[in-house]
Amino acid sequence: MIDNHIQRLKEGEVDLGTSIMAVAYDEGVIIGADSRTTMGSYIANRVTDKLTHITDRIYCCRSGSAADTQAVADAVTHHLSLVDVLHGPPEVSTAAHLFSEIVYQNKDRLSAGIIVAGWDKRNGGTVYNVPLGGGLFQQPWAIGGSGSTYIYGYCDSTYRPGWNRQQTVEFVTNALALAMRRDGSSGGTIRLADISEHGVERHFIPGV
Repeated sequence: MIDNHIQRLKEGEVDLGTSIMAVAYDEGVIIGADSRTTMGSYIANRVTDKLTHITDRIYCCRSGSAADTQAVADAVTHHLSLVDVLHGPPEVSTAAHLFSEIVYQNKDRLSAGIIVAGWDKRNGGTVYNVPLGGGLFQQPWAIGGSGSTYIYGYCDSTYRPGWNRQQTVEFVTNALALAMRRDGSSGGTIRLADISEHGVERHFIPGV
């Protein structure tokens, strides 16, 4: 079913040349992304929402081919909806392993880099990075997309464990703003989501 759902890459498809980010904090996770999608040098959409809902408390951030990453996210969402019915709310690690497996099994056909983040009762807020090729890495913070190249140094030198919500929001906002200023494939606005035991709170930051 998944193989039939995923198409080979084609010339001129919409690309999420992007800046995406997720950071765990003491009560949950903050995820964020810019909002630009491109077709080569053409800006196809200035206000794309790259924060993709998977379950009530699990989201992913997508980079690479818009079609590929949406197909993978749809497949994982469908599978986890069945898990929820049979076994209750899935853990973030379950979603991350599914993303990793699908991307790895189709690594020659997909352009998909995914950050999976969310909150569950067992582990609290967690962040997983699934880069091109399907590797799986749990990290306190993760960045991805073309804009990430410009902010690794900033993130390494600035991040501190044990931050509260407000400190984490400021860190993610500043990092994405820096990436968007230098990366030609990133731009538009910043979208953030705060995922915790209390649910998901979305934020929109225009004019960065």
